[in-house]
Amino acid sequence: MTSPRHKTYLEAARDSILDVGWKRTTLTEVARRAGVSRMTIYRAWPDMPTLLADLLTQEWLGVLDKVPASVEEEVTPRRIATGVVAAVTALRDNPLLHRIIDLDPELLLPYLVERRGRSQQAILDFLVPLVTAGQESGNVRAGDPVLLVRTLLLSCHGLALSVQTMVGDGITEADLNSTFADLITGGLTP
Repeated sequence: MTSPRHKTYLEAARDSILDVGWKRTTLTEVARRAGVSRMTIYRAWPDMPTLLADLLTQEWLGVLDKVPASVEEEVTPRRIATGVVAAVTALRDNPLLHRIIDLDPELLLPYLVERRGRSQQAILDFLVPLVTAGQESGNVRAGDPVLLVRTLLLSCHGLALSVQTMVGDGITEADLNSTFADLITGGLTP
């Protein structure tokens, strides 16, 4: 759990990245924006990559608010699909993600081709119980829920990061979102 002070520091880092980008944001600048000493920030994060990891985890996990989280309610493929598409849309509309893509897209590359990050793992941990609950009620198809959710998350990467490459010629983001929801629903339906 992030303390209220750390949230303030992460907000200062977020503001700096939005203003000047990742490469020009320093721990000193974060401290200045947060109104604390540089050593205060250094005690929390030894370097900018560590701070960035915490910031991105906080930022991306905020999109999980869009996904139905309660396994107490009936979990259906359409309910999962609607939540996933809403979360992907919220991520795609996130100003911090836009700024990183515009100025420092290489920051995202390791999480797309080399390793799973904390945010991705947290999303997997969030969705697997939903898929499992749907399977137990007979609403979601059989299969390894971890495999199903990992495959779903991989599909989300493209919709979150590359949707603009497929918009045009009469196809809108809304069309792609709707079709993606249909694909998820169909893929999870028994």
